[in-house]
Amino acid sequence: MLDVRRMQVLRAVITSGSITSAARNLGYTPSAISQQLSTLEREAGVELLERVGRGVRPTPAGILLSEHAELLGTQLSKAEAALTELKEGRTGRLAIRYFATAGASLVPPAVAAVRREHPGIRLDLKLVEPDDPMPEVESGRADVAIVVFPRNTPPAKGVDVVHLLDDPYRAVLPKSHPLARKRVLDLAELADEPWVGVDWLPGSCRDILVNACGAAGFVPNFVVETEDYQTAQGFVAAGMGVSLIPELGLGTPHPGITVRKVRRPDPLRSIHAAIASHSRDQPAVRTLLAAMRTTMAISA
Repeated sequence: MLDVRRMQVLRAVITSGSITSAARNLGYTPSAISQQLSTLEREAGVELLERVGRGVRPTPAGILLSEHAELLGTQLSKAEAALTELKEGRTGRLAIRYFATAGASLVPPAVAAVRREHPGIRLDLKLVEPDDPMPEVESGRADVAIVVFPRNTPPAKGVDVVHLLDDPYRAVLPKSHPLARKRVLDLAELADEPWVGVDWLPGSCRDILVNACGAAGFVPNFVVETEDYQTAQGFVAAGMGVSLIPELGLGTPHPGITVRKVRRPDPLRSIHAAIASHSRDQPAVRTLLAAMRTTMAISA
């Protein structure tokens, strides 16, 4: 197999006109250059240079390899430049997975910051719901996923977890509900109420709600099951029941509901960024996390 570095030495000799001149230009001894050329000729199986007076001139095979050395040198320079761009975060792909309420509040301004500061990055954004976004990172399909804790299983090896914020749940009542007069509710006060459920599929969010009610001594009686928080607010406003909804899920609250803090217990979901370990130090990922924290600080 031909060695690219020796081909570059051959090109230097041909363009310099002699082994001595090439050695001086490259910072080698003439004997070292001669050894490189001898090895290259053995690899090629053909003579590459012939002596002419005190200099050398290339054979047709030498000219051929010299031309290819130039092309390979150009491509190598491009590859090294592209690799530098990638390592410094100016190019590449950043795959982000998220759930709906994070997508509405946290992800858009953070993605805008990445696009502004790293315009060469190709963004791959995908809403993953009702499924869990975590497997997207664990399987290597994504670099970052916005996920909810606590969860039943720890992240797989090769996934780093960074805490972003705690998102408390709020009691959501019809405006005409008698408990709407109170500023803070004990969760047990909602034990006998009909409930509007949102997170009807098994998962972290449903576990948080059901476990909080269990800690307050009851099992919620779900009379309506919905798939999103805005629809749940509509059912609550219509008097179908009460609900617990995390603050991020409230968005612009429905005009027909009242939102109150709850205690004993005060449930919350902890939102984290799950990051593939190999992506943790990418500049675009650092920008993404910093922008999310800025968004949270502004909205706090």
